Amino acid sequence: MAAARGGNVDIGARSRVAGDGGWFVTLALGVTLLKCLLIPTYHSTDFEVHRNWLAITHSLPVSRWYYEATSEWTLDYPPLFAWFEYALSHVARYFDPEMLKVLNLNYASENTILFQRFSVILTDLLFIYAARQCCQCINGRKDRRDLLERPAFILAGLLLWNFGLLIVDHIHFQYNGFLSGIMLLSIARMFQKRPLESALLFAVLLNFKHIYLYIAPAYGVYLLRSYCFTMINANGSVRWRSFSLLRFLALAFIVLSVFAISFGPFIYLGQLPQVLSRLFPFKRGLCHAYWAPNFWALYNAADKALSVIGVKMQLLSPASVRTGSMTGGLVQEFEHSVLPSVTPMATLICTLISILVRNGLYKLPAVGKGPCMPSVPCRVMLIKRVLQSG
Repeated sequence: MAAARGGNVDIGARSRVAGDGGWFVTLALGVTLLKCLLIPTYHSTDFEVHRNWLAITHSLPVSRWYYEATSEWTLDYPPLFAWFEYALSHVARYFDPEMLKVLNLNYASENTILFQRFSVILTDLLFIYAARQCCQCINGRKDRRDLLERPAFILAGLLLWNFGLLIVDHIHFQYNGFLSGIMLLSIARMFQKRPLESALLFAVLLNFKHIYLYIAPAYGVYLLRSYCFTMINANGSVRWRSFSLLRFLALAFIVLSVFAISFGPFIYLGQLPQVLSRLFPFKRGLCHAYWAPNFWALYNAADKALSVIGVKMQLLSPASVRTGSMTGGLVQEFEHSVLPSVTPMATLICTLISILVRNGLYKLPAVGKGPCMPSVPCRVMLIKRVLQSG
């Protein structure tokens, strides 16, 4: 009887596990079918951007990738993404080789559209896997009868059915789901206390899309405090004498190796300055042609207001004020009329300070609470990933 009872418990446990996996598969399959329905929908200029990058990486030698400028949509992503496009291009030629010609600007045949759309859908499999990994690390009662109350189900729904990602990737056209998958998998490895794998994945992510630099401080501080310092005080602060040089060197080796593999060929070719000029195009100016609602938009608006007031009070000469320089819809550098002009270094320093202060990274505890509970930076990054749309 005891054996039978034990066998029944085991069967019940297995059935619950299968049931837990069933709802995730249903969510993933449902959103994948929806993505397929979006294939014939409108696509933006980013569709041509990625078609052009397929053509550049397939048709030209590596030494010309970051110099090619036939199209205005030049290659301005890090090298690993360029190699990603190169790999895709070898599949694309079986759909329509014409899409791989650099001079075929704005080319969008039916087969080209099918390939591009399906490339996004298939690479989203990484996002689905990473979301599953994160869901398995969410604490909460799994025996609740109401599935909608389970934290893992809520997180899976927010991630897999992220409406922003659906619009940006499967209508507008980008690969944010694939990139977000790398980030989520890195976060999952933090949850699972596998910091070296987390660092490796995040370094890979930075070499796919450098916009993720904004969360690098959170990663750096967390990994230093939770991995490189081996002992903590009762209040959660680190013991400075417990710093492990060996762990720090292991962490540094992993990160630097990824960057060396990514940028190494271009350093060898003497093209690092050219690559960096594409990745960080400071000549586009402080704000884009259409101002984003951020601090620098307020800064520019304040300069415009002060210049108008200065002219009316005869404190400034009308000739010294450039009209329409910031509001003419052009992507360019410009000088402020009253306030100090902002340099790239100034924006970098201000950004780092704001990240450290806003997220409280300067006072993070050394480790998270609980066996699978993320620390503050993990929660910050996960919330940002759920809410951001591209």
